[in-house]
Amino acid sequence: MRLTIDTGTDTYEQAIAAVQAAYGLRPVAPADWPEAPAVDPRPVPQDLSGDDIGNGWSEQVLFRVIASLMPGARAVLRRITDLGGTTSFGEVQQYFADHPTTPIATAKLGGTLTSIKAVQRRVAPTGAPRLLQRDERARLYHVDQTLVEGLRRAFAIADARPDLLRGEPTAPAT
Repeated sequence: MRLTIDTGTDTYEQAIAAVQAAYGLRPVAPADWPEAPAVDPRPVPQDLSGDDIGNGWSEQVLFRVIASLMPGARAVLRRITDLGGTTSFGEVQQYFADHPTTPIATAKLGGTLTSIKAVQRRVAPTGAPRLLQRDERARLYHVDQTLVEGLRRAFAIADARPDLLRGEPTAPAT
């Protein structure tokens, strides 16, 4: 439980009423006590569209993919999305080589991205094309343009609700 009383602006009566309310007592609020401000509801994945935006993908399905990814794979997908859906292998490798919060060694980038394939097999619509496509000859990562905006909206919910995202695996107890 968290109780905040502003000693600079709240009166004694307001403070007592707040404590009583915190303990489930039904205090009589002072007449001059202002109404509490409306709380902005926290966004939820259901705020995203469930409509097909291309090949069976919807914003809600894209969020489920994002939420299920390992943090490194999520960061790479986010970077590719932020760059408009297409970028070179080299740009992604360079960006994550010295990244301050999610460093990924060049040799481990491919392994990091296996999370995307695994999650897509579990979460994606049946028959949907790969979310993240790799062009080995051109050395490019690509996300279909019809999905980029949906991914951006899904990442916005993910930013607002990190509690819904998969975290790093915990080390086994020794």
